[in-house]
Amino acid sequence: MMSRPLFDSDTEGFRDAFRKFLEQEAVPHHSEWEKNGQIDRALWTKAGEMGFLCPDMPEQYGGAETDFRFNTVVAEEIARYGLSGIGFSLHSDIVAPYILHYGSEAQKEKYLPRLAKGEMVGAIAMTEPGAGSDLQGVKSTAIKQGDHYILNGSKTFITNGQLADLVIVVAKTDPKEGAKGTSLFLVETAWEGFSKGKNLEKVGMKAQDTSELFFQDIKVPAENLLGAENSGFAALMNELPQERLLVGISAIAGCEAALDWTIGYCKERQAFGKPVMAFQNTRFKLAELKAEITAGRCFLDRCLELHMEKKLDIPTAAMLKQWTTDLQCKVMDECVQLHGGYGYMWEYPIARAWADSRVQRIYAGTNEIMKEIVARSL
Repeated sequence: MMSRPLFDSDTEGFRDAFRKFLEQEAVPHHSEWEKNGQIDRALWTKAGEMGFLCPDMPEQYGGAETDFRFNTVVAEEIARYGLSGIGFSLHSDIVAPYILHYGSEAQKEKYLPRLAKGEMVGAIAMTEPGAGSDLQGVKSTAIKQGDHYILNGSKTFITNGQLADLVIVVAKTDPKEGAKGTSLFLVETAWEGFSKGKNLEKVGMKAQDTSELFFQDIKVPAENLLGAENSGFAALMNELPQERLLVGISAIAGCEAALDWTIGYCKERQAFGKPVMAFQNTRFKLAELKAEITAGRCFLDRCLELHMEKKLDIPTAAMLKQWTTDLQCKVMDECVQLHGGYGYMWEYPIARAWADSRVQRIYAGTNEIMKEIVARSL
């Protein structure tokens, strides 16, 4: 891997520790988790004890008060090992920041330390059966009644949905106002009226609990409104660049891992009396992929620099998400092809990575929406 000036001995020491954690606590169990449709709940508390959840959270709320490079390390290593069932990044880098940036002091003190320790698992519920990338089409409602809101509706494709204890729910508090009538709520899954549907069976990411969620007349205390009423859509737009950066981080790390696996395989696999690596087509294909992945790494690390300087804008994050995930799907397909029939066998990591990668072009806003965002900025 090319030199990365942003990363130093502190981040690489953290990387080594997290790799050992994954090798001991996750890698041996991931195949079983794929069969179960979710990871072991105990992994969350173990990760919290080791300081691998919410590493950039302020110390007063249970974090280590590092910077986003450490969160990047967690996302990269999960992707590099093909551990697509582990939803740490959504928990630490999407759910927790919403509370940190928009929550009241009481909300921060109540929830953030429990998220950092892994005592609570976090999820965010945006997508509905009839509203995906178009968040203005959300139909769930939260109507104010005295000192609480009555929440009704449903969500689907919710990452960490089965294991979640705390869900940030996007709902309309003023349905007549469209996007301007959207609010965010901190909803505990133990509350009456909250139910979890089936764990959805997906093409890939089979160890990731992805669920339907249902809300029937849930009484949400007014103090669990996250941010100001009807300001939810603006908050969502402000936080999406980090979410799209995270998708890019996992995309490039996944590409690098796939290339490494494929180079190793092509050196060992024999065809017509010589290694597959000896054929010019193989070497040229790998050379092309190496160049494109290296270019992607440079773009990604520049976006990471911008994000740490609080300068990563919405169009640039959209470009990153679209380009890196398109590249990821190309790389996985080429690497499966170079593996031949074995590339289609589930026991080979490239087969899993190929299946896992396809959704990257869909969630966090489809790549078609990313192009529209960029086009509007031109």
